[in-house]
Amino acid sequence: MSDMITFDKVDKRFGQTVVLDQFDFRVARGEKVAIIGPSGSGKSTLLRIIMALQDIDQGKVSLDGRPLWDAAGGKHRIKPTRKHLRDMRSLVGMVFQNFNLFPNLTALGNVAAAPRHVLGLSQAEAEARAAALLAQVGLSDKLQNYPATLSGGQQQRVAIARAMALEPEIMLFDEATSALDPERVGEVLEVMRALAHERDLTIVVVTHQIGVARAIADRICFMEGGRILEDGTPQQILNEPRNERTRAFLRAVHLS
Repeated sequence: MSDMITFDKVDKRFGQTVVLDQFDFRVARGEKVAIIGPSGSGKSTLLRIIMALQDIDQGKVSLDGRPLWDAAGGKHRIKPTRKHLRDMRSLVGMVFQNFNLFPNLTALGNVAAAPRHVLGLSQAEAEARAAALLAQVGLSDKLQNYPATLSGGQQQRVAIARAMALEPEIMLFDEATSALDPERVGEVLEVMRALAHERDLTIVVVTHQIGVARAIADRICFMEGGRILEDGTPQQILNEPRNERTRAFLRAVHLS
């Protein structure tokens, strides 16, 4: 099985702070990976790099076998063109912690906007796609609702439908359930689980919530200090971690 995401000895610094340190990471096509670890370990920066929202200082990143930040893919880095970055970003959908919906658009309008303006679909085509996606996330009765009238769980489900509207091959979730009331986590988790198990998507989930990692992933990575310290199946990482730092993190999470 080919790799959909590849990081090869990637460095990323903000000033004197090392965020990714000779970072190696691979995700196979169709694989579902959860990344856990303390705040500041580089997890969200990793997702922003995959989305081409954040450049790197050194190393190589590839999506679906194509270089992300080095347009030529050769020995010397060449700044990628806007078209190259746009093409690469089209492979990826991302769901953020705080929904980031357009408050002046209905649920239907939020989901239809990208197909309309990015893909050039007609309004009727874009709205038909949006309505179908909102039905898939259980919101067929909320098409004309504005975000302010929706619960947090409903808003996040709209955000997931919106990310799916461009038909990405990779889906990224950055603490997608952390801002929700506990009773709303389940409804969003159910949608994420359906995406993970019913579609041939490559999924990377960054989360502090162990239940989310257990439900979604077929592989879990524990990250700290800009590196992956442990990588294995959910059973191995969550029940039999080998690294003492992983064990300490999981104890702290369970006690919190």
